[in-house]
Amino acid sequence: MASRSRQFIIMQVDVFPSSTPLSGNPVAVVLDSEGLSDETMQKFASWTNLSETTFIEPPNDPRADYKLRIFTMARELPFAGHPTLGSCRAWLEDGGKPKKEGEIIQECGVGLVTIKSDPSSGRLSFAAPDFIQEGDVSPEDLKHMCDAMDISTSEVLKCRWIDNGPGWAGLILKSAEDVLAIKTDGINQGKGINWGVVGPYPKAQDQVQRALRGDISHSQLADEDNGTPHFELRAFVPNESFIEDPVTGSLNAGVGKWLISGGFAPQTYVASQGTCLGREGRVYVTADKALVQDGDVWIGGETRVCIAGMVAL
Repeated sequence: MASRSRQFIIMQVDVFPSSTPLSGNPVAVVLDSEGLSDETMQKFASWTNLSETTFIEPPNDPRADYKLRIFTMARELPFAGHPTLGSCRAWLEDGGKPKKEGEIIQECGVGLVTIKSDPSSGRLSFAAPDFIQEGDVSPEDLKHMCDAMDISTSEVLKCRWIDNGPGWAGLILKSAEDVLAIKTDGINQGKGINWGVVGPYPKAQDQVQRALRGDISHSQLADEDNGTPHFELRAFVPNESFIEDPVTGSLNAGVGKWLISGGFAPQTYVASQGTCLGREGRVYVTADKALVQDGDVWIGGETRVCIAGMVAL
């Protein structure tokens, strides 16, 4: 005899879209999911066939507004960026009221993550979490990633670990065009590493070159240019059930801290992601201070609820 299911509110949210509808990265959010087993959560996350599915529960930490569980189709993650913003939007749409106006505190596997809401635009941004692993990437790992992308290691300007949960390594290429030219045929050879590649558009190339020469004194504020990007990103995830992620908040968080602190990017910039997958993801990155000293890096974007209903689990 089959066990009785329970009804839960579910929303599907498009995260980091441009002004074009359905151009970001969707996440499924199950609200008030307390009592669901880990097995059920993982089974449902696999069934949705989305890059991530989340479950909102009451927090354990009294400072938090809610607790978030994040699942890919294959495993649970301690943190992920687009599920963080999408889940926050769903929680707010469902009537959630934060303890502090304009600031939402999420409890998750990496601790507490602060999310703020812009009072004028309503755009949500999360504070980039600390790195779990950072520093130099070994020559062997760099060659492994480059071989998978069919590029030479000499085409990589900089490479380092920028892992804030999903296991990211980051690579800087000379230009956005070089990033877009990467072929994905061999990405499944990159088992064991998730990595992101970033390259500047023309308006950011001079700053990248100056930073490579050691000049980071010019990390000034830039405007958002109505969403015109400064950088192009791609996220390769051979550890998951798919090869490339459309728009990735955690990767942009790691890249943002790295680029701004290293002088490769201005204090505020726009990143494009998902172009090769037919998306128009736009991620808005802002640092409280140009060199990220005693300040946070904020990763923001639009969030739109596209589907709302009930699910039986």
